[in-house]
Amino acid sequence: MSDGRAPARYQVVGIGNALVDVISHAPDDFLAKFELVKGSMALIETERAVELYRALGTAVEMSGGSAANTMCGVASLGGRAAYIGKVSADELGDVFGHDLHAVGVAFRPGEPSESVPTGRCIIVVTPDAQRTMNTYLGVSSLLRTEDLDEATIADGEVLYMEGYLFDRDDAKAAFRRAAEVAHANGRKVSLTLSDSFCVDRHRADFRALVRDQVDVLFGNDDEIVSLYEVDDLHAAMEIVRTECDLAAITVGAEGSYVVTRDDVVKVAAEPVDRVLDTTGAGDLYAAGFLYGLTTGESLERCAELGAIAASEVISHVGPRPLVELRTLIR
Repeated sequence: MSDGRAPARYQVVGIGNALVDVISHAPDDFLAKFELVKGSMALIETERAVELYRALGTAVEMSGGSAANTMCGVASLGGRAAYIGKVSADELGDVFGHDLHAVGVAFRPGEPSESVPTGRCIIVVTPDAQRTMNTYLGVSSLLRTEDLDEATIADGEVLYMEGYLFDRDDAKAAFRRAAEVAHANGRKVSLTLSDSFCVDRHRADFRALVRDQVDVLFGNDDEIVSLYEVDDLHAAMEIVRTECDLAAITVGAEGSYVVTRDDVVKVAAEPVDRVLDTTGAGDLYAAGFLYGLTTGESLERCAELGAIAASEVISHVGPRPLVELRTLIR
């Protein structure tokens, strides 16, 4: 992508909830003891997060969060990525930063909080392979305009913003400011809708953001239908093409649609022998698409790269690639 501006240091700069995944294997008795509903995902508060974290014993800790997964995917493809997210000066905050640096993603944390710990997703895996998740957003959800590294945003070809972070007014203001900085420097702004329930909570604000400041929109069929309050995907695509220059809409095993002002193109999914865990599929699709976009590929090829990246992550447990994605490109 070239617009006459100075070459960008980063291809993609992500902003999102900085969470650490804490994964532990435990018997069903553990779920019963702490009254956890098997297979569910619940939002929890500080006291509960600390209680569960201490009770787990041996656990694997790795950085997570939707937009962070996407930035790791961009780096795995050989791209240059940076990430802005809020952690605290604690053990899990150190884990988060270390993991990003280890895969080549530049990390720009906001101001830490002395009273609010780093966010975490506590994942209990029972012997039947069911994953029971308890998410504590912690300091990650407190991102404000003051936490933005505007120089990094200005130095990224595409800004990528995570819809999950959109729950607080401070975060909404930070999104708008980040988009302003990106556009003022001739950069593109992209947004992932993240979750249909998130869209339901903030539909008016999301639509205004998409209409006024988003150049590239990511979402799945449920999220786009929810955004425009219509009955089917094709009706939603007719609306989105009037409000956004480019949208990439995933439809699971059927692949994805690339929607522009003038055209709609369907691109097939990459075949997978066995789907083990769909966590992170949308995150890695966005990584492949944005990598292609920032290396001058056609939009159809961008979607193909997204499908390749997504196919790798759904073939194993966990939301991050286990092999260098650049080795899968053909």
